[in-house]
Amino acid sequence: MLALKDWQKRILFTSWITYAGFYLTRVNISVAIPGMIQEFGISKTVMGAVLSALFFAYAAGQFINGQMGDKFGSKKLVAVGLLGTAIINVIFGFTGNFLAGMILLWALNGFFQSMGWAPTVKLVANWFPSQDRGRAAGILGTSYQIGNVLSLALAGVVVGALGWRWAFWAPVGIMVLLSIHWLWRVQEKAEDVGLKPVEIATPATGFRSTLRYVLTSRYIWLVALSLFGLNIVRYGFLDWAPTYFFEVQKAHIATAAYKSIIFPLAGSIGALSAGWLSDRFCQSRRAPVSVILLVILVAAILIFPHWPAELWWAGLINLAVIGFATYGPHVLMVAALPMDLGTKEMAASATGFIDGWGYIGAALTGVGTGYLLDRFGWNSAFDFWVAGAVVAAALIACMWNYKPVCPAPVTSIEGDPAV
Repeated sequence: MLALKDWQKRILFTSWITYAGFYLTRVNISVAIPGMIQEFGISKTVMGAVLSALFFAYAAGQFINGQMGDKFGSKKLVAVGLLGTAIINVIFGFTGNFLAGMILLWALNGFFQSMGWAPTVKLVANWFPSQDRGRAAGILGTSYQIGNVLSLALAGVVVGALGWRWAFWAPVGIMVLLSIHWLWRVQEKAEDVGLKPVEIATPATGFRSTLRYVLTSRYIWLVALSLFGLNIVRYGFLDWAPTYFFEVQKAHIATAAYKSIIFPLAGSIGALSAGWLSDRFCQSRRAPVSVILLVILVAAILIFPHWPAELWWAGLINLAVIGFATYGPHVLMVAALPMDLGTKEMAASATGFIDGWGYIGAALTGVGTGYLLDRFGWNSAFDFWVAGAVVAAALIACMWNYKPVCPAPVTSIEGDPAV
């Protein structure tokens, strides 16, 4: 029988690689946008509406699937999400210039995508005690940064060589393999494999009491609305950076995709750093690290659009700073803080609620950015993203002194922590 530490490594690795895979069938559309606009002759506002359809459905799905993750567990829910998003991407690749069809399909993709994160956070919370969750959250948080990198890289290669439709077809086989791997490797909690629980369990909570706690927690609302603002920035850059490099810097679509990789790649370092810093220097207080990084983010976005073409390398460094300062607080808001606030019994519900509000912000930035680009140009989009970062910083600052309560670890008869 594997020891607890071996199971923790197994669960964290499987969760990491699986959630990274979800982004192969979500972010791929950002590289397809220029080709779709050219082929169908649609505006950026219309394209933004398609993007927003995923985010609205994802937000609704988070509210639903967060509760489902707490009720039914993570294993089946995540597998259904992987297979569902794969099927939708196959169909979307055959789509024509039919706006309602594109919106419906991409919304369905968003719903299946929403089966990934909240149940995964629930799983990690089941396997790690509270004093280790900041570090675990930081590691898990790099999954979607690297998932973004891999998605942009894969889509850049296939779109440059075969056209935009292959951005949706290329990752499908990978998603099927990931679903099989997930079902093979995952167990819900330590007790299921004959080990002692990682923490003394709190009394079981029913659906109504869980929902009441999530909806009435001031801290959960602060994190949720802060993430609303931060996701305006995150998905602004994630969805529109390839188009910015393609249109403004006249880069080939593959080159535009590769430049955009800097954003999530630097973000993975920010995610690792933020979780570690909050545990190591702030007694697991997440807000101080978040606020400092968000102030840096505001300054970095204001500077970014003003670099001249001959200083392209400085612009990429600036983009790296934006990525670092975006994903550092982001991973604290979507992983560490939900685990802190929801405990392992309600982690999926807290995560679903918080991340759901984040994706309402993402939905706003989809169609909102598209509209601003059509009417006023790129500077207005950057101003919009700055506003999102300011809102995020102001709200999370209200939690500056919040520190999670650490339940006692389970101990053996001899008094040593159980392993």
